[in-house]
Amino acid sequence: MSTIGNSIPRVDAIAKVTGKAKYPGDFQFSDQLVMKVLFAHRAHARVLAIDTTQAEAVEGVVMVLTAKDVPVNEYGLGVNDQPVLCGPDSSIQGADVVRFEGDQVALVIAESEAIAAKALKKIVVQYEDLPVVKTLGEALREGAPILHSRLDSNIFHHNIVRRGSTEEAFRICAVIVEGEYQTPVQEHAYLQPESGVSFVDEEGRITIVTAGQWAHEDQEQVTHSLGLPLEKIRIIYPAIGGAFGGREDMSVQIILGLAAQKLNERGINRPVRIVWSREESIIGHCKRHAYTMKAKWGASAEGKILAAECEIWANGGAYVYTSPKVLGNATLLATGPYEVPNVSTDAYAVYTNDIPGGAFRGFGGPQAAFMAEMQVDKLAEALNLDPVEFRMRNLFKEGSTISMGSQLPAGVTIRQVVQKCAEEAGWTQGPDGWKKPELVPAEDPNIKRGLGIACGYKNIGFSYGAPENCGAIIVLEGGEEIEKAKLFHAGAEVGQGAHTTFAQIAAEALDLSLEKLELHYSDTSNSLNSGSVSASRMTHMAGNSIIGAAKLALERWQAGDRPAVGSYVYRPPATSKMDKIDGHCTPNFTYGYVAQAVFADVNIQTGEVRLRDVISVDDVGKAINPTQVEGQIEGAVVQAAGYVVLENWKKRDAKAQTKEFSTYLIPTVLDIPDRTRPVIMEFPDPIGPYGARGMGEMPYLPFAPAVIDAVYQATGYRFHSFPLTAERVLRGLGKLKPEVSGFWDYE
Repeated sequence: MSTIGNSIPRVDAIAKVTGKAKYPGDFQFSDQLVMKVLFAHRAHARVLAIDTTQAEAVEGVVMVLTAKDVPVNEYGLGVNDQPVLCGPDSSIQGADVVRFEGDQVALVIAESEAIAAKALKKIVVQYEDLPVVKTLGEALREGAPILHSRLDSNIFHHNIVRRGSTEEAFRICAVIVEGEYQTPVQEHAYLQPESGVSFVDEEGRITIVTAGQWAHEDQEQVTHSLGLPLEKIRIIYPAIGGAFGGREDMSVQIILGLAAQKLNERGINRPVRIVWSREESIIGHCKRHAYTMKAKWGASAEGKILAAECEIWANGGAYVYTSPKVLGNATLLATGPYEVPNVSTDAYAVYTNDIPGGAFRGFGGPQAAFMAEMQVDKLAEALNLDPVEFRMRNLFKEGSTISMGSQLPAGVTIRQVVQKCAEEAGWTQGPDGWKKPELVPAEDPNIKRGLGIACGYKNIGFSYGAPENCGAIIVLEGGEEIEKAKLFHAGAEVGQGAHTTFAQIAAEALDLSLEKLELHYSDTSNSLNSGSVSASRMTHMAGNSIIGAAKLALERWQAGDRPAVGSYVYRPPATSKMDKIDGHCTPNFTYGYVAQAVFADVNIQTGEVRLRDVISVDDVGKAINPTQVEGQIEGAVVQAAGYVVLENWKKRDAKAQTKEFSTYLIPTVLDIPDRTRPVIMEFPDPIGPYGARGMGEMPYLPFAPAVIDAVYQATGYRFHSFPLTAERVLRGLGKLKPEVSGFWDYE
């Protein structure tokens, strides 16, 4: 029986629901030491001196580490612009400067957490405070402090897209609409904060057990900072309590490796454990980027988009992290899933002293989709066209050309997806086009009802010429028949059910029962590089790698090998970098498509926004495990609902004010939509494993503009920023004084 398309139980389900699954923070050893971090708690300062004498004198303290102890004191997923530890006497120039409050200054390794905490307080650090760059406006003003001396400004990345002539196109537009938009910071809110354990194993390798999204990249970054050969570092991922993109970037990996290295040099071979508090997690790790955007779009009287000008500013915070990659997605998606013949887009990433912006589910897509879909709604209204009708006149189709001048890969289904979503929400299609349904008014006159719709698309896999590959190893054992198949794969399980999907694909490719599979996951010592669990890529990339390894293993089995080993690295069609002049390129090798409709109630007296019903239609190509796909859709909707309605990040002078879940509110069961309806469409992707597309990020993309449009339909006020807290809604409705922050001062 085929395993593909069946909702088999997750391979880790029993362990997780019974508490047997071990997360990084669950690892305990009888002889373990404990490490704690001294964070800077300053937004911008130079570390003049660090005195660790008193801390080292505390009974039970084994070691205190500072910048001088780091062999190569730098790291970064994109650019090595962040010190491992900030302080004087570093191996890297400029590492004595603290650039955000979560920069790490010193490490204490002790017999217990209480002792380590006591010693932290006895470390004396002499700082010279430096001017704090709090906003984009401050970062961009003439004479602003330059946060990284390798540059002559705080702009560290700039994307340009030019297609056709927007100037000429605007002259013939029947309508032109403009807008300024802001999207907020969002906290990842992992189930388990950053944690892990490190030790030197029996083969002399520094072994780090932690949570991440790309084990081999973690290995490479640790290797670089510790100045060791690659084979001396081993990364293991156990159970992971959520990732959402944020665990792509380093948190405790390097310092755990450093601790094991320095202890070993002193002849101390004991495990070291660290578990961050929630506050440490919030200040010490990256967030979703805050974006500030401007747009000017025009359309013909017949309802065809003729031109789009977009300006995007990403607050990158103190270090690069994944900002250029996130900005790359936003640059492409700034014009949405629409045929736009004339495009001018400029997108910038800017240093400030904020907590760094990093990868987050959607990877620049939610921010760009918000701007694009808001502009589409405005154009539809200006032309007195139904929002679905207007979209249908402009949506991509097979063979469409994107803003970057290349044709979309085969398998373009956005029209089918939008049509299905509209029908599910009650739209009807007649001779005059699409027509929106009439909503039944609420009994309470203070409750106003609205229905919004939005759509989007997003890449699957790495973009813009980034090396893209994924490896798998399968070992077949037995005599006359295959008795056991071992699958070795590095792809991380971050709650999305990836390892179950891998098992289903392997069983299908080998024509074996799942019971004959032995699964070995997320260990750099026995697996090939899988790439990151991000960009909705893992089902596509891992699936194709597993199918390739299975084919080779079966060939070796037929040739008589016992055991038979198949090792395969899958490489998808090539992408290309943006041209520096016009941005033209082939940015991605395949895409996913999504549309959402949101029914919302707005209480015009209290400002409360209630999400009554959410329809999310996703083309997944082929649902390997339909229940897991539904879970991904429902989870994305809940997380996006928090982003759009509830989660209100606050800071002052570039320092977080919402450092606990008592002040930074994430959705509870009382806050999530009353009903979420996942609608799975299956149009096989031409190059996907068994036709599957990636989809983990797709349900996030159009949610914000769909909610904003529903609120607009309910109240007549169109919000250009969110979250839609009660205060912001009441300000918009004129019941409280309007916000006074300017365009460049958005925080």
